[in-house]
Amino acid sequence: MKNSETNIYSFNVLTLQGKELTMKDFEGKTILVVNTASKCGLTPQYEGLEALYQKYKEKGFVILGFPCNQFANQEPGNDSSLTENCLINYGVSFPMFAKVDVNGEAAHPLFKYLKKELPGLFGGSIKWNFTKFLIDADGKPLKRFAPISKPEKIDKYLQKILK
Repeated sequence: MKNSETNIYSFNVLTLQGKELTMKDFEGKTILVVNTASKCGLTPQYEGLEALYQKYKEKGFVILGFPCNQFANQEPGNDSSLTENCLINYGVSFPMFAKVDVNGEAAHPLFKYLKKELPGLFGGSIKWNFTKFLIDADGKPLKRFAPISKPEKIDKYLQKILK
């Protein structure tokens, strides 16, 4: 990762199906990156996230979900169980990716970058599941939302930046 990066498009991500994508595939879209978990008290946020996605996807908005098992073992499953939980239990239709670490040495480079750009209250770390990062259509991180910030709170920001 170069220090001169000004957007997220140079990172690669792995889908739940094992396909490698580049974040460049989402270029020109307003993106909400979320670290998720299926056994967390905040897991019902999937419903609000899906509602946001349905409301704004035609306006160039996408949510990218990244399951993470670093917080109280709340995402212990494999890719198959992750798919089942997200789709069947919560009707998630936005893209979900393979499980990642968001903190520590093994943190995914995308999350290292996002934490550097939007440090939050805990500096260079993510406190819990469902931390959300809003990125504009040019790939620039705009705002970080705490795990307890409900998706409905993000709606007012989307209204301003989506035309």
